[in-house]
This record gives sequence, structure tokens and C-alpha cells, in this order.
Amino acid sequence: MTYDPEPSYPLAGELERGYAALAARCDSIDGVLAIDGPAALPWDELATRLARAGRIERVRRPDHAVEPALPGDPVFARLYAGGIAELVELPALTAHDGLTIVLGPGSALADHDVLWYADVPKRHQLTRAGDERRLFFVDLPAQERHLRSLAARLDAYLDLSDPDEPLLVDGGALRAALADVAAGPFRTRPTFMPGPWGGQWLRRRLRIRTDEPNLAWSYELIAPEASLLFHDRHGDRIEVAFELLLAEQGDAVLGAETAARFGGEFPIRFDYLDTIEGGHLSIQCHPSEAYMRTTFGGTYTQAETYYVVETTPGAGIFLGLRDDADVDAFRQAARDALDGTPFEPARFLQLRPAEQHRLYLIPGGTPHASGAGNVVLEISATPYLYTLRFYDWLRRSRDGQLRPVHLEHAFANLDRRPRADLVQEPRELRAGDGWRELVLGELPELFFAVRRLDFDAGVGDETGDRFHLLNLVEGETVEVESVSGRRHPLSYGETLVMPAAAGAYRLTNTGEGPCKVVKAFVK
Repeated sequence: MTYDPEPSYPLAGELERGYAALAARCDSIDGVLAIDGPAALPWDELATRLARAGRIERVRRPDHAVEPALPGDPVFARLYAGGIAELVELPALTAHDGLTIVLGPGSALADHDVLWYADVPKRHQLTRAGDERRLFFVDLPAQERHLRSLAARLDAYLDLSDPDEPLLVDGGALRAALADVAAGPFRTRPTFMPGPWGGQWLRRRLRIRTDEPNLAWSYELIAPEASLLFHDRHGDRIEVAFELLLAEQGDAVLGAETAARFGGEFPIRFDYLDTIEGGHLSIQCHPSEAYMRTTFGGTYTQAETYYVVETTPGAGIFLGLRDDADVDAFRQAARDALDGTPFEPARFLQLRPAEQHRLYLIPGGTPHASGAGNVVLEISATPYLYTLRFYDWLRRSRDGQLRPVHLEHAFANLDRRPRADLVQEPRELRAGDGWRELVLGELPELFFAVRRLDFDAGVGDETGDRFHLLNLVEGETVEVESVSGRRHPLSYGETLVMPAAAGAYRLTNTGEGPCKVVKAFVK
């Protein structure tokens, strides 16, 4: 078996395809049909296609709608914490014989008889959004909370990935499929993206097809971007937002304690950063916990770790200040770079050798970057919007301008302490015949643990009412089996969720050679 970029799970019943199927559904409705969904949906086209089915009423965005804002900041904004009702203006509905269709974000707030949710994966929303800043900091946070509130009462869910060929699943059938997935191990659909420092490992080693010149990221599981694929008996597949699984089965997936602690959000993310035959990442840090809350409005910050999956001779990891770092000189060099003057970050940061299967710890405020020639599995807290750059090697955006850096935020969060605890020797936690579990590194600032299961034939484990994230970083294939008998394959490079409710499970080596599986969970 090889890496599967489109894992899919069975769906009871059949998917309905095309606008003729939607119109047939509409024919059976006498009253108000609300079709809710994100702002980046092709609402005009949907309204045109459904106009013959009934009277169309559109939800509007009023002139006084909330806009992203952070005084003096052209890039970042404070996360919007309000409800979607503050962002929209509902139509005034009047009595009408037959069908009235209310379309647009927040349409579920109108009095309605039937509720559908139309959606497109986040990767498509980014390409369709006119204002990315508003999308990231206002629309998406509001819509994600809104969708969670609707999950239990959706009559149907529409996937408009192909706007000419919508797919519809009945709400009850979808909820049954979500409950089934939450009972055992599962994978989300990864997203692959190019970048200015991107490499070639993802496309060559994992065989990811792309027309882009490189791939910089694989979002193995980043909750706001993640989705699940379901297929019917005909092989038709529908893509569903991961938020729906968390809304419907949050305690089963996360564990009751973790769900309560993080408000039902999935708090850990796995993603690949590929710089093999690419370039250095930008020199960056992430906000401290206090800065994240007071300035950006987040409930927890982006603490990170890098696990080096592959590396090349001479590759390094920039991590933490040097003992002799002159912070004022660092700040001046970063300012001079705004006018195109290059500098060498290793004057100020420790450049540590990149070692395969080594974990590098990156608390908030720690300056860092993966160097060229690495594949890093980034294991970190889920927030991902606030990467504060000190320096980006004078790379330019497509418009020819230097890519933005964020010196005020970055230096406000810079941890000035030279730290010796950011790279630790692995510690054996438990062991048996042909297997052992290692603690790869831990810090009080990190709310999640990163461990590794090394084994020849197999090893058992237990969730303890906390989900486990697993990634096969060495070996060919593993079979993951829960105590209930649910089985799932795991190939090299893949990321899998073991839900908290699964309890005990076993990993069995089904390939050649020994295996290493990285495991992360909330402490």
C-alpha cells in the first residue's frame, strides 16, 4: 500500500447528484427552505439554478457589517468572537403559496421549515474569496461556530466543490456516517499547497500529483481546513467539513474532558513542511499565550514542535537565540531588510543540525525556521493564522513586492532567553519484547505530548479518554485495530486519528522492516 491522499468512508444510502435532483427535492417542500453556507460559496449561480424551484430571497451583508481590524496592522486582525447574526441582514419574508428559498450565510436564522447547508472545502473558499483578511479573521470563525450549531438539525448537506454538479446527502444519513467514523480510527482528507520555499519530497516520496512547481505544505490534519470524504455504493463521493464530526461526536472523538477544555475544537494539528530541494522557511515566531489572548483574541496559542522525518547532509533547524545574540542588532538587521538589505540569521539564532527522527520544541515566542533540505512533521497547537515573521530571505510575492514581515508583533513576542531545553534526548517510557515507547521531548509550555512507538511486530496502546494522533514515520504499512474490532490501514507518511472513545488499540506491522509511529495527545 502507498500513501492515500483521498481516504473515504462508506455512507448508508445514496448521494443525489445535480440540480435536477435538488429541484426534485424542492418540489416536495411547501414553505420556507433555508440554504445556509459560507460567504465564499457561488451564491449567485445557486440562486439562478434554483430560481425555477421557488421564490428566491437573499440574505444580505449590510454596510455596517463587522470588518477585520487591528489598529495600524495591514496583515493581522483580531479574531471575530461574535455571532453570524451581526454580519448579515435577513430578508423580510411574507406569506407565499408554494416554496420560498432563503439563500446565503446565516439563512438558518430566518423562520424556515427545511434546512440545507451548502458548502465547499476551505481550499476552494480561499481561491474564491475576494477579501482573504475578512475571510480568515471574521467570516470563517463565525461560520464555523454557526455550522456547529446547525449540525443536529440539518435536513441535507450539499457539496458544491463542482458548482455545476452539486452533491447532496440526507442529514440523517450523514449523521449516521459521522457516528460510525467516530467509533473507530479514521483519517481526514489532506490538503497540499505550493509555497516560495517548497520542496519535492511530497510529490516524489508520497507521489502527490500536482501541476505546481513544488509542494510546501501537506495539511495532514488542521481542523479549520480539514474535511472527511464519504462514498456511496456507486462510488460517488461527497466532502464534508470536519466541524460537523466535532459538533455531532465531539466527546467521542476528543474525550469529554478535552472537548470541555477546548470548547469542542480539535486542538492539535499535524502538517508537513517540505524544503527538500527547496529553501529555508521564514525566520518567525508565534505569539505568547498572553499576547494571543489580549491582542489577537485567541483562546490558546500556536506552540509547536518539529519532528524531522527526512533530511539531507548539512541541513539545519534555526531554533532559539544564541547565547551571545545582540537583540538590538537583530532588530536593526530586520529593519534594514525592509529596504532589501540581506543578513544572515545565524548571527543571532542557533542553527542546529537537522537529525532524522529528532524532535525540536518551539514554545510561543521562540524564533525558528526549518532550513532547506528537510521534511518536517509539524506537531503543534491548532491555531495557525499568526505566524510572525522576522525575516523572509528577501523573497518576493507574485506582485513583485517583498513578502511581508511583522516586526512589531515578532519582537514584542521574542523570547530572549537562550534555552538549552529545546532539543532533548528521547526517554524510554515503557518497553516490552520487540517494542518500546519513547518520550521525545516535553516542556510545561506545551499542552500536548509527543511520543513515539518503535516496534518490530506490533504494540498495544490505550487512549485513556484522550484522542491520539498517529503518523507512520518509518516502515511500510501498519494495521490499526481498536478493541471493538474496527480496523484501519496506515501507510508510511499518513496521519490517523484514534478517537478517545475507541479505548484500547493495537498497531500491527504489515510491511517489511521495523516501524516508528509518532503519537501526540493532549496531556
